[in-house]
Amino acid sequence: MADSLDLVQLRSFVAIADCGGFGRAAAALHLSQSTVSQHVRLLEKRLHTDLVTRDGRRSRFTDAGERLLVEARRILSVHDQALARLDAASQSRVVIGSAETAADQVLPGVLASLRAAFPHHEVQFQIDRSTRMTEAVAQGAIDLAVILSTTPDTPGRRVGSLPLAWYAAPDWQPPSGADSWPLVAYVEPCGMRQRALHELAEAGHTVSVVAESTSLEGVMGAARAGLGVAVLPSAGRELPGLVARDDLPGLGLAAVHLTARRGLDIDLEAAALAAMERFFAELAPARVAVPDEVGRRPTGDGG
Repeated sequence: MADSLDLVQLRSFVAIADCGGFGRAAAALHLSQSTVSQHVRLLEKRLHTDLVTRDGRRSRFTDAGERLLVEARRILSVHDQALARLDAASQSRVVIGSAETAADQVLPGVLASLRAAFPHHEVQFQIDRSTRMTEAVAQGAIDLAVILSTTPDTPGRRVGSLPLAWYAAPDWQPPSGADSWPLVAYVEPCGMRQRALHELAEAGHTVSVVAESTSLEGVMGAARAGLGVAVLPSAGRELPGLVARDDLPGLGLAAVHLTARRGLDIDLEAAALAAMERFFAELAPARVAVPDEVGRRPTGDGG
């Protein structure tokens, strides 16, 4: 069985027939004539037969060359049609990433707005931590990312802010006396964890991280089990199995940024920005604000 046929070589071979010779094919393909000739020689080597022969001062295809020409046209047609379909599919899909903590509070309400913003596009979501979402946008792996941040240098445009709140199991009580405060948190790096440690220390409490997780569900599960208190963003939604604690030090705000990959269609980015801004504008002003500064002592990402 012959080795796999090279598409570039087949394209040169077809161009010879379409353009009427090696020189014209080379000009049409923006290649040198020697390169086109080499492509033919490589095809002959792969198929173990002559494909082109000299006929006086001109060249003509052999019988094997004529058969290859028919197959080459079919192969290139199928390839080009498949590529066009795949390109069209990728252009009609918008991949939106979201930080886990933002997704739990923001995406349920903003999903309809985003889909309405892209009526002719399939909207696909990816959920991960803020640091990974930022990297994915920079690498072009996703189109847009909703990132929760406690730092002023987060890439993208700030579209709103969410208050940070303490959450615990309904029957959880702070330790009495000099006992260490049990904190449930994301593994580092996590700006919410650093914010919690700072505020409790400022209030004179000793803090012990009793449980940590790489996922939002892990943090919430540990808090529901009564292991300790956790810091999470709040968009006015109740979190099953948890209650907000207003008897602990204030935590300030975390910014929500929308960042886009380089080269994204400006109309798509504008539509996403409008959808996000509309979502935050509809939230209760007492619960969500867009401040001049975000929180206090920003450290790390938002988790």
